[in-house]
Amino acid sequence: MATRSKTPDAIALLKADHRQVEEWFSEFDKSNSRSKKQKLATNICEALTVHTTIEEEIFYPAFIEATGDKDLHHEAVVEHAGAKKLIAEIQDMSSDDDYFDAKVTVLSEMIKHHVKEEEQPGGMFAEARKSDMDLESLGALLQVRKKALQAQAKAA
Repeated sequence: MATRSKTPDAIALLKADHRQVEEWFSEFDKSNSRSKKQKLATNICEALTVHTTIEEEIFYPAFIEATGDKDLHHEAVVEHAGAKKLIAEIQDMSSDDDYFDAKVTVLSEMIKHHVKEEEQPGGMFAEARKSDMDLESLGALLQVRKKALQAQAKAA
């Protein structure tokens, strides 16, 4: 049996991010605590900011180079732009604001759609797996950049 590195491949790392954010959205939906909702929204926004950054800086350029599929890439970038706008609005709010829950709920719906698009058969991740992308090396690059961005966020 071949030994595998401890670093997940790029798609496994990105999917793990998706699962974590889905879990936080689910906890947000079930919570009645304003302080817990605030903390969850902060976690979600920070995680999505890091996730979109590593996808846009590392994964998407490698995907385009390997597949030439601009349609999937362009749609993902447009979806990211919409999510980033909503993330910025949520980050400028308090959980006491009238529209706080609604904005987090809409962000959740946007992210569910985006994740489905990336993970479905024929989606970006499936096409990446079929290509000659070096997903192990990309996974290592994504992980290094993710850790750096998380450290930056904590320092801010």
